[in-house]
Amino acid sequence: LRQVQDRPSSGRTVTRTPAVSLAEGRIALKLDWRHQNRPADDLIRKCVAWTWRVKLSLSTERDLFARLREEAERVAIKVFADNLRDLLLAAPAGPRVVLGLDPGIRTGVKVAVVDATGKLVDTATVYPHEPRKDWDGALHSLAKLCEKHGVNLIAIGNGTASRETDKLAADLIKLMSRHAVRPELVEGQASNDSARTDIEKVVVSEAGASVYSASEFASQEMPDVDVSLRGAASIARRLQDPLAELVKIDPKSIGVGQYQHDVNQSELAKTLDAVVEDCVNSVGVDLNMASVPLLSRVSGLSGSVAKAVVRWREAHGAFASRQDLLKVTGLGPKAFEQSAGFLRIRGGANPLDMTGVHPETYPVVEQIILKTGKPVTELMGRADMLKTLRPELFANAQFGVITVRDILGELEKPGRDPRPDFKVARFNEGVEDIRDLKEGMVLEGTVSNVAAFGAFIDLGVHQDGLVHVSQLSHKFVSDAREVVKTGDIVKVQVVEVDVVRKRIALTMKLGAAPARSGGAGDNRFQGAKPQQRAHAPQSNAMSSAFAKLKGLGL
Repeated sequence: LRQVQDRPSSGRTVTRTPAVSLAEGRIALKLDWRHQNRPADDLIRKCVAWTWRVKLSLSTERDLFARLREEAERVAIKVFADNLRDLLLAAPAGPRVVLGLDPGIRTGVKVAVVDATGKLVDTATVYPHEPRKDWDGALHSLAKLCEKHGVNLIAIGNGTASRETDKLAADLIKLMSRHAVRPELVEGQASNDSARTDIEKVVVSEAGASVYSASEFASQEMPDVDVSLRGAASIARRLQDPLAELVKIDPKSIGVGQYQHDVNQSELAKTLDAVVEDCVNSVGVDLNMASVPLLSRVSGLSGSVAKAVVRWREAHGAFASRQDLLKVTGLGPKAFEQSAGFLRIRGGANPLDMTGVHPETYPVVEQIILKTGKPVTELMGRADMLKTLRPELFANAQFGVITVRDILGELEKPGRDPRPDFKVARFNEGVEDIRDLKEGMVLEGTVSNVAAFGAFIDLGVHQDGLVHVSQLSHKFVSDAREVVKTGDIVKVQVVEVDVVRKRIALTMKLGAAPARSGGAGDNRFQGAKPQQRAHAPQSNAMSSAFAKLKGLGL
């Protein structure tokens, strides 16, 4: 409505036939007046009409639009926040060697290789697309990089030419599997017996990669690397750990929401910052590995304090315990109290430092150790033993039963990560193009995007399919986000394929619909004959959804 309001007038005017509105009638009723052809009735009628049209209608309209705007902004900000949370808490691939591909056509595909720690080790630019169309040369260059660095995962940005670059990655995987460990593949290099041949590819969101590339932090991280190549490195790293990489970017620049420029910017920024902080705190931060942007998102740590932590780490080496944080200039007891529980130290002096147990509750753990007679290393991960303990035995005036339960929960799963396990969709062999799809096929795919009317699924055929919201579940679903989110691995069945218009209709209703509860008397149409009931074509909902996409220009 706001966009229509803000749109310039076309110059056309609409003439309305004067009529007494319902609102004018309500005003007259309130005044207990009706037209009875008395001398003053015409004047009173005009006063009533003037009161509504000049005074009340304008203020009422403004009030209603204000309420609608507030509700619309609230919903838009919530959608943005939910999408951002899904992106930040996406499954991390972990310490694997990743080849990042930032797709491009005329300027070429930017390539970056990062090692298992996220360090940039190699870069290149290949030109498989127009105008050079050096497909074989690009494959050869990428194969050399994969062989040289032992790449086992390929991250492809989802921007312009993503589909074409995805095909390039698929051909690269075929080439590597056919010519595994070939000395002639890399001139002057002996064959690498440890080279991985089970390379996998994943299309990842490149939202905000260009913003990061030109940022001050990127220039500090990679001062000698061209700006265009930094984006490829970011794409590779966000597959290893999406949270650690995406916190380097302003949340508003990630662009995973609708109408972000039309909503209240201060409210949007406050909400998104809260989402980022919540995600970082729920996952926890490795104190000896985290970057300044990641540390600055931990509760209690400002940007300046985060820089001081990194400077101390560079000067004195890794933190041996959480208590060492108090040696950092500018980090006082209050900041320590707020942040210590979210910071992890792996391989430190105290095993509890790698858990979410706060240092101020360590005395409770000491009581548990005395009660069980077991060292903390034998308690951690022993759910069977910890479940036999009664929390109320360790509670006191400072730490209640709820706190003790939280401590026992952390000891059961020390250093747990709330994010899902990393999985890659296993695309069916021989299904590489939309023409290979047949109705009835059951395939595995990755949810590439979610809209209110359905979910888009990447099947590895260079064209996403659509699961309409009515095909997501046997139960009623009002919003597709209730069932799936971006990055989920799902199984779908092909309902319809339109090769000419490049449309793929899918369903997630693979099994039989659950039986309805209730007796035979519950069926109001029990006496109706089967031929009396007309069935709507199954593709109608899909056609409607695709029509929406066309109207949106997608």
